[in-house]
Amino acid sequence: MRAKTLFLLCLMLFLAACGGGEEPAPKEKVGLERLKADKSTMTELKTPTFDHGKATFATIGTGGVNGVYYPSGGAIANMVNAKRDEYDIRMSVESTGGSVFNINAVLAGDMQFGMAQSDRQYQAVNGIAEWAEKGPQTKLRSVFSLHPEVLTLVAAADAGIKTIGDLKGHSVNIGNPGSGQHRNSTDALGAVGLSLGDIKPVEVRAIESSDLLQSGTIDAYFYTVGHPSAAIKEATEGKRKVVIVPISGVGALFAKFPYYVPAEIDTSFYPELASQDGKIQSFGVKATLVTSSDVPDGVVYAVTREVVENLDAFRAQHPALQCLTREGMLQGLSAPIHPGAAIYYRQAGMM
Repeated sequence: MRAKTLFLLCLMLFLAACGGGEEPAPKEKVGLERLKADKSTMTELKTPTFDHGKATFATIGTGGVNGVYYPSGGAIANMVNAKRDEYDIRMSVESTGGSVFNINAVLAGDMQFGMAQSDRQYQAVNGIAEWAEKGPQTKLRSVFSLHPEVLTLVAAADAGIKTIGDLKGHSVNIGNPGSGQHRNSTDALGAVGLSLGDIKPVEVRAIESSDLLQSGTIDAYFYTVGHPSAAIKEATEGKRKVVIVPISGVGALFAKFPYYVPAEIDTSFYPELASQDGKIQSFGVKATLVTSSDVPDGVVYAVTREVVENLDAFRAQHPALQCLTREGMLQGLSAPIHPGAAIYYRQAGMM
């Protein structure tokens, strides 16, 4: 049952809708399709060489330590560091505020890689949302996609919140500004006719939500996360019983925003939930690894190669990664694929 649920969840998140809505569609082909269309670029791609006379240092921006981003980033760094004699690359991982922070840090050159939700990648490359004033972020590059992430609404069982509409008047953590869940939360509220003025919004990191809920400071919180999640499990095991609230009636989101797709949460991951079983309806995005066009081909090549060639070991790092496939690594990408990654994908017959 668990394997079937993971498969279905991955399948649903891989089948993203294509276009429409108020947000502008990309003017150019993106991700894998854009690279395939550029035959001259494909012809010029060559395996990078590595300078063993000088070590290269690279950092991956992730998220909270109890989420999926942090262990995923750690696994990538460990794989590359294990081959330091071959690549002469030293990788480190940093816990950060999430997608927007990571994308901006990568573009500024403060970090070489960052974990980011597919919606944030789309918005940055198209110059919308947080990047509306700056315009399209033309240096942003895709490396690969990771696991599906589902917007999860956790509420105290004693708060009487059975639907997303019931949040009205309650204190709700919508995530820190600049995080993926902050935007996902406001989109979900807007889709059911609620605004931030209808709730008592709290804007702190999702990782702090469990303590706030248990202390009675908030009654509910949103968290965009891969499942099973250690942070969600922690919340279900507190003295104050919790439920996962279905997020339904948001069908308009799928036409308006091409990166959102329906998803489900398997309650069997969380046996301590208050009187819940089966699957809970919601929607989600995908986690992706991004970089900048300024990062050398060899560094991106090494990262891509080590993850693909050690995919079984990588999947074992977290249950949320169990459904990751070679094909899935190339889905959900909006920014052009970095040449360093494209070199390896071509060699591996993935393109």
